[in-house]
Amino acid sequence: MATVTFRDETATGKPVTEWEVAGLPERMTVRELIRLRVREEVARHNARTSDRFDGLVRPDDAEAELNGYRLREPRRIDWEHQAEIAERAFLANGFFVLAGEHQVEDLDEVVDLTADSDLVFIKLVALVGG
Repeated sequence: MATVTFRDETATGKPVTEWEVAGLPERMTVRELIRLRVREEVARHNARTSDRFDGLVRPDDAEAELNGYRLREPRRIDWEHQAEIAERAFLANGFFVLAGEHQVEDLDEVVDLTADSDLVFIKLVALVGG
């Protein structure tokens, strides 16, 4: 079994947040890892439902804030719907993922978690007027 560290960083490499998940298979696809990450962060949100969601991608009807999203009102979030949003965002270059020093480019790419146990997620910010 493997332990993976999920870490968010800015485009300049500044760490934003990180956490570990243990007991994972030694190999998983990027799609499975994104879905796992989203399921974990939604479970944390739903355990203490608030109007702020700290996650990889913006839930429906939420506004972006510094390192998170503001919901119109406190509510539970559906992790599977949120995972679909995350998959689409990955495909549209809304964020990218580094496994070790390697940028993964395909949702079906398999990551060896015994060799690359750190996954870095870097969100890309759209430029105003560009």
